[in-house]
Amino acid sequence: MKKGYIIVFILALVLIVVAANAFYVVEENQYACVFRFQEIVQTKGKPGLNVKIPFIDEVKYYTKATMLYDIPPSEVITLDKQNMTVDCYILWQISDPQQFYRSVGTVSEAEVRLDASTYSALKRAMGQLAQADIINLEDGAKRNEIYESIAATVDKDAVGYGIHVLDVKIKQFDLPESNLNAVYNRMISERNQMAEKFTADGNYDASIIRNEVDKQVNILISDAKAQAAKLEAEGEAEYMRLLAEAYNSKDKREFYEFTLALDALAKSLTGEDKTVILDKDSELAKILMGTK
Repeated sequence: MKKGYIIVFILALVLIVVAANAFYVVEENQYACVFRFQEIVQTKGKPGLNVKIPFIDEVKYYTKATMLYDIPPSEVITLDKQNMTVDCYILWQISDPQQFYRSVGTVSEAEVRLDASTYSALKRAMGQLAQADIINLEDGAKRNEIYESIAATVDKDAVGYGIHVLDVKIKQFDLPESNLNAVYNRMISERNQMAEKFTADGNYDASIIRNEVDKQVNILISDAKAQAAKLEAEGEAEYMRLLAEAYNSKDKREFYEFTLALDALAKSLTGEDKTVILDKDSELAKILMGTK
């Protein structure tokens, strides 16, 4: 009886081990490839529990997730035969795990192939642009066109590896050290020329404004002087009219002349030791001498 229990226990243990080895689980974000004698006999992409031949079949998992590969900076030659360093990255994922296994096998080998393909596409794309156009590439739409063109080219090359390339993005354009100072000096010179042009245009506009203001000021001053002269002439005329009305008789005129003579005499007698010489026929002399 005791021997029978041992046999049952061993058989149960064997069944547990066989059952454990006969099932495998596919996660949500995985591909599962079933290998039999080093050949893929089945591929599962849907999550769930699956069955395989125990101890004969092996399972290898590949991720469905999007992977980022940061490509090392590489040099390209522009349309005008200038060297530039391009730093970029690529977003990719496994689209066909069987083809991926047969062609590249591992992620590291896939990145080597993607590196070569991306560099080739970058070289062709940058070879169609001048260095100045690349440096001044500020139009977002134009940049996206270049990225999409490169991504499409790399994706086409990667289909044979069971890989789908989602995007290629350029992080930075750099100039080789030998060209850096020359390009910076050229950019500084261009900016200085633009600044000088803006300054000259500003000075020209300022001179036009100043001339117009001076013209308006001169017109205003001339008009004011003419108006003042007119008012002064009208005032003098009014004064003479009022004076003529005030002294419109002989007695009034003689009195007016007498007061003017007294005022003149008073102004001449200021100070000390003044001597006044009057003609005997002077009206003032006649009044002072009592002969009138």
